[in-house]
Amino acid sequence: MGKRSEQVGAETVGELLEDEYARSILAETSREPLSAQELVDRCDASPPTVYRRINRLQELDMVEEEQELDPDGHHYRQFSARLERVTVELRDGEYRVSVERTESDAVERFTKLYEGLR
Repeated sequence: MGKRSEQVGAETVGELLEDEYARSILAETSREPLSAQELVDRCDASPPTVYRRINRLQELDMVEEEQELDPDGHHYRQFSARLERVTVELRDGEYRVSVERTESDAVERFTKLYEGLR
């Protein structure tokens, strides 16, 4: 997978990473894709708390969502961490925060599909 880096607000990233549930969701989904219910269980949090943090992490593109199909034919969502590294630099009296993310699995699958068609 490739990497993508982006400058973001220091306060925004700091506030999010200061939150224990957001950190827990990132840690758990960095190991394997998980459903919201699995995150509720592993993070010892309520469903609304997990969904709020997932939404916030998605706003900063630190978590991606994928639809899965279970054996019964029902769709459910799984979440995977995209965050790879956060770098904070102090230069000339200003903080610069860079967030590196792994490339989206969806982008990677599309690229492979496209290359397979050529």
